[in-house]
Amino acid sequence: LAENLLYLAMRLCKALDRRRADFSELHPGKVRNILLVSSTALGDALLSTPAFRSIRLGYPNARISLLLNAAYRELFAGHPDIDEIISYHAGWGRFFRLAQVLRQRHFDIACILHGNEPQATPLAYISGARFIFKLPNTSRFRFLLTNREPLLNWDDFGHGIEPRLRVAQLAGGAITDFHMTLPVDAVAETEAMAMLKAQGIDDGTPLLGLQPGASTSSRRWAPANFVELARQLLDAHPGLRVVITGSAQEKALCREISAAIGRERAWASAGEVPLRLLPALLKRCFTLVTGDTGPMHLAVAVRTPVVALFAVSDARRSGPAYDLDRHTVIQKWRTCNPCLSKRCPYPLPICMENITLDEVRTAVERRFSAFAGARSGD
Repeated sequence: LAENLLYLAMRLCKALDRRRADFSELHPGKVRNILLVSSTALGDALLSTPAFRSIRLGYPNARISLLLNAAYRELFAGHPDIDEIISYHAGWGRFFRLAQVLRQRHFDIACILHGNEPQATPLAYISGARFIFKLPNTSRFRFLLTNREPLLNWDDFGHGIEPRLRVAQLAGGAITDFHMTLPVDAVAETEAMAMLKAQGIDDGTPLLGLQPGASTSSRRWAPANFVELARQLLDAHPGLRVVITGSAQEKALCREISAAIGRERAWASAGEVPLRLLPALLKRCFTLVTGDTGPMHLAVAVRTPVVALFAVSDARRSGPAYDLDRHTVIQKWRTCNPCLSKRCPYPLPICMENITLDEVRTAVERRFSAFAGARSGD
């Protein structure tokens, strides 16, 4: 009901709007305020950072505001391409309050890089932005967009960074590469190192990261696999230590895995390390073993090699997109047809079980050898 009422209201407002929003009317020299929307998951926000850079390079003197999921505000605070972060809270409870906040900013352009629909496009329009860009442009609110044609969906793009960059460039952003940007400041590194030292992990200790959780069960490798992987690696490398990362909601899972490995050599950091320190913690690891997760993208952003495990999702769209010589992607097939993805009925998804312990261990050993070689100067 809320969506349908919003749709009718937007139709009426657009019909009464006398502003021309054609590409020919966009004059970059007159742009003062820009709204970027990336209000979904952590990984989605990180995939948007190349577009942040594109817009900043294209509009070096404009004020750039980012509408971001409130949970990630601290993580992106101080991002060099963003002047202001506006918190997004899902649901309809704060919709009108947020619309009022956006309206006060007098935006000239809005770029929806990855937003919650049916709210993202209407919010961009309500903000007062004359020019609104979004890809894919297939939602029912596409009549509000400047780039209504040609009609493009997800299948028209490759990696998830690509449509975001295309949106930025449609809006006048500069051509740039796929590298994600998430600076790690010295204070965060100092705090993260102090937490590691409290666990008996000094600066010279090789540290392996394990990320067993994921946003959906279909993206998770079995906990028993993480346990056995860690045991074999710890037996082979006595000086190795393990950190098990995750959100506060994954605390019990991470502690269960830590206990099975042996808490004296495996630290369950979930619920103890705040999100703002996670990039610094991941930067300290020689590699991170993970499914298709936000921490995977964080690790890639801070140049930590990943061993990324994929089955339901497609690594060509959401895996590492650059520095491919630093990362190992293990891609398996979808076992079920049709795949129910987020509604997977299996507590331990059978497609992820196609990823064998041996191939993951081989990939980690290869990363460990590269790490040890770099440290010794070989």
